[in-house]
Amino acid sequence: MSSVEQAYETQLKNIQVKTGKSLEELGTIIRKSGLTKHGEVREMLKRDLGLGHGDANTLVHYVFQSDGERAAQATGATTADVLDEIYTGQKASLRPIHDRLMEHIDQFGEFEIALKKGYVSLRRKKQFAMIGPTTKTQVELGLNAKELPATGRMKEMPKGSMCNYTIRLADAAEVDEELLTWVKQAYDSAG
Repeated sequence: MSSVEQAYETQLKNIQVKTGKSLEELGTIIRKSGLTKHGEVREMLKRDLGLGHGDANTLVHYVFQSDGERAAQATGATTADVLDEIYTGQKASLRPIHDRLMEHIDQFGEFEIALKKGYVSLRRKKQFAMIGPTTKTQVELGLNAKELPATGRMKEMPKGSMCNYTIRLADAAEVDEELLTWVKQAYDSAG
């Protein structure tokens, strides 16, 4: 079992401890809520069960089997297949931004890619970055690192968000030394 799979299993166990409910009971709560949209279910779990954003998000994916990694496994899709699906249609022109980021991040050292629905999560011992199209004209790079400098380019996210910071990129040329320094700090802090 990879470290990402172990972390996922540990997170599911911790969710059961936090809520005092089994995964089956939690699934029943979700299905009986009548909610079907991921974000609505996640917010209900945060509100009604006191779960944090990450735990609620993981639980929704678990119950609906909706994250890209499990969907890909079910169909036998490769990482390239999933990326082709993420960057399709009007978002196809954004793929060079993703590829340029990954070209540089690959040089940092070992990490794992967890495929999600609509983005990829990059992990060492913990997630250090998320990359995916946020609109048809921009890729969002989310970073988990402490005390990065506040700039007009980087937006600090509220406490409890999936990432500490986000940066929107509209062109591969925006993958510059400043940005890569921030990504490297996130990579180093996750290891």
